[in-house]
Amino acid sequence: MNRRTFLKAAAITVGTSALAKADRKEDIDLIDTRAPQKAEQKLSSQESRIPGRTMEEKIENLIKYGGVGYELPAKFDPEKVLKAIKGTPVKISAVCAADGPYIVSDKAQRRKAIDNAKEILTRAGAVGSTGVIMVPAFNGAKGELCGREGHVVLIDILKELGEHAEKSKCRMMMEPLDRNEAWFLIQLSYAARICKEVNSPGIAMMGDMYHMNIEETSDRGAFISGGQYVHHVHLASTKRNLPGQDERSFVDGFRGLKEIGFHDYMSLECGCIGDPTVEIPKSFKFLKDQWDQAVV
Repeated sequence: MNRRTFLKAAAITVGTSALAKADRKEDIDLIDTRAPQKAEQKLSSQESRIPGRTMEEKIENLIKYGGVGYELPAKFDPEKVLKAIKGTPVKISAVCAADGPYIVSDKAQRRKAIDNAKEILTRAGAVGSTGVIMVPAFNGAKGELCGREGHVVLIDILKELGEHAEKSKCRMMMEPLDRNEAWFLIQLSYAARICKEVNSPGIAMMGDMYHMNIEETSDRGAFISGGQYVHHVHLASTKRNLPGQDERSFVDGFRGLKEIGFHDYMSLECGCIGDPTVEIPKSFKFLKDQWDQAVV
């Protein structure tokens, strides 16, 4: 038997074996056969990126630029937010962020971070936010836990936060960063693995396309690996300015988002070269064009 014949026979054997195993109910239950929801591009921005002296002015400008989502900082008054968006097409996309660190040896610090996150989740749910962003630990966190120990601690924390998030009608969303900022969680596939292990509707994840450009080999592949757990996206160019202000393409990533049926918000988290009142509308137009080019 030559090498080609051997490999062909082996492939058939492996395929048949996999299908046989998948006939077991416990294996079938692990396969997500649901059709993804129709993808939709909903452009958003962090509050600090939009010009305006008041929240009302910022929201008015956001609408002029073509945005429909408004990302809040952690400190906000729900009543003021609801008043500002009342009668507008703008919704609250996300809250950035619930400060940690979470995965540290100091149990008092863990409890402080958890309680703070719960309080933000309650307010975020009150304004209809998609979710609250969190980073398990930034580089340099005192007593940061790594590897298996950090993983186990994070799972326990997220189970508690997931329960509170559900009650608040909100989500806790992990954000993978690049290794220059946070070593523990740097790729979307690992965040998705954690979401699956926690198994709570209150626990989700997001993708930041600035960090993804550093850590992922494929934007499309990364979003597909995140799948149903991806509920928010941050946008920035290679140099962390507005999308469209350098050579960074978003087409590959947008193709992946369409394939998983992404329909939440994608939000500007970036600097700006030039006058934002001129450049943000141009950036939103660029992003809409990139979305249209992402044919699946």
